Amino acid sequence: MNVAALMAQDAPAVSPAIPSERVQLVTIRYRAVATARMRIVWVALGLAFFALLALVRIGTLGLSDHKTQAASLHQALLPTRGDITDRNGAPLARVFPAYALWYNPEALGDGGEPLVKSPEEVAAGLKRIFPDLDEAKTRAQLASGKSGYLRRRVLPEEANRVQELGELALEMPQETDRHYPQGSMAAHILGYVAADGHGRVGMEQVLDERLLDPSKRGEPVALSIDMRVQGALEDELQRGMKLVDATGGAGIVLDVDTGEVLALASLPEFDPNKIDAAGEANMFNRVTNQVYELGSTFKPLTVAAAIDSGSITSLSRRYSATPYRVQGHTVKDSHPMGASLNAPQMLIHSSNVVTGHIVDEMGAATLRNYMVQLGMNERPYIELPARGFPIWPSGDWQRIRAVTVGYGHGIAVTPLHLASAYAAMVNGGIWRPATLHMVKPGEAPRGRRVFKESTSSRMRQLLRLISKYGTGRSADATGYRVGGKTGSAEKPGAGGYQRSNLVSTFAAAFPMDRPRYVVVAMLDEPRGTVASSYQRTAAWNAAPIVGRLVPRVGPMLGVRPDEHRDVDISDLRAIVPEASE
Repeated sequence: MNVAALMAQDAPAVSPAIPSERVQLVTIRYRAVATARMRIVWVALGLAFFALLALVRIGTLGLSDHKTQAASLHQALLPTRGDITDRNGAPLARVFPAYALWYNPEALGDGGEPLVKSPEEVAAGLKRIFPDLDEAKTRAQLASGKSGYLRRRVLPEEANRVQELGELALEMPQETDRHYPQGSMAAHILGYVAADGHGRVGMEQVLDERLLDPSKRGEPVALSIDMRVQGALEDELQRGMKLVDATGGAGIVLDVDTGEVLALASLPEFDPNKIDAAGEANMFNRVTNQVYELGSTFKPLTVAAAIDSGSITSLSRRYSATPYRVQGHTVKDSHPMGASLNAPQMLIHSSNVVTGHIVDEMGAATLRNYMVQLGMNERPYIELPARGFPIWPSGDWQRIRAVTVGYGHGIAVTPLHLASAYAAMVNGGIWRPATLHMVKPGEAPRGRRVFKESTSSRMRQLLRLISKYGTGRSADATGYRVGGKTGSAEKPGAGGYQRSNLVSTFAAAFPMDRPRYVVVAMLDEPRGTVASSYQRTAAWNAAPIVGRLVPRVGPMLGVRPDEHRDVDISDLRAIVPEASE
């Protein structure tokens, strides 16, 4: 055997498969492909992740932009100032688009004359469009060459007529304007909005921040007043003023259980749509800001204090009715009323002398305390910014001071003070602050107790007695069971009281078997006329206003006339001969 054969026998068997070098190449290629695939997968995943982030971001921006646009659109559609309505949703103040008349001398821009026609001709043309325009003032402004407003609140048809003048310098920018659709009605409650966009005087001032809040402008603010009652009160007050040629008037309708003001009027009125010198002169609110000596309307409050404190234990007890001296002053009545009167007779005939004796027995400190509890020593409680401070005697009251306060002199308060005090006297004895905000059922303020329930019940009888048999007979609207008291007080002036100038007031509540509303009507300086039989006292002028008003507003307020219901005053008639039937 040769060497080659031996070598062939010893060599291992080698298969004809892929050589090892190729195996290594295949392995390397496989690994490279696998790595490339993994990289592609990671790149794809990365791209997908970033694409997803981009889509989420785009979606977020789209939604955010949509919300922003929606919010912007919502804000753009909102009025620039919120609406005010009455308790039933009737509009009292709202914003609407309007035109203004603006003089722009630079309108032509060529440095030439700003007007085609002369200032005199243009002013005359504007006067024909706006009859109340001050032609001389307008002519002077046009001639001066200074830009500025010529007029606010221009109606579309008026704007068209201005354009027909052919003067490019007369521009009419569109603005938003505060409008009071009821005109002068409730002007002293609402106030007005000044040129700076902020409220003045009334609830426009009180609610200014709320009405300008962008998040709340779409929600009207409802006041407690009822537009129907407000209109009736103003109408009857104006009629009463004209009949007796009074210089002013005031009135209020108040819910005795909640303190809500259903109507409040001060006359003469002003128009919040047009604030001028005459309007500014009438902005003073006689109901909340002017104080008066309200005369004999205080006498029921004095009797209530005497009954409640235990000073009067029997209404049949008689007091001397002849004039008497107190600390150098003579207390007397307008005319003789007999030798003696009991408390019910004193209220029917309105005797100062008997009131003085009742105060003397009760004591000055006791009367003063009740007046404090009725809020007579503080500004009236209501949201309006204009609230008058009473003329209130400081310190301990002397005897003469207490006597005169007992019959409504020596202290000056607003008609609102009186209305709130009468509400406490007839509603069961609880004093509550007056409010121009609506009070939800069951959410009336607790208030403070001034009189006992029994005292309030007795006063309801006495007030009804006055309206049936006393000075308040002209307010006794059939079926409405009105009860109230007249008051005619001389106005103080230089050198003492002025006998020729009176403040005539009638304070009442109805229906007296279950009082729901207090009504106060006041006339400032009424004159004797044919309509009042040449009498100037409240029985002839203020009481008839209430007598006409109650039947008008009663049904609106859910009080129907019923001639078969009334307060039981049979025990009082037994001790009052004047009330015998």
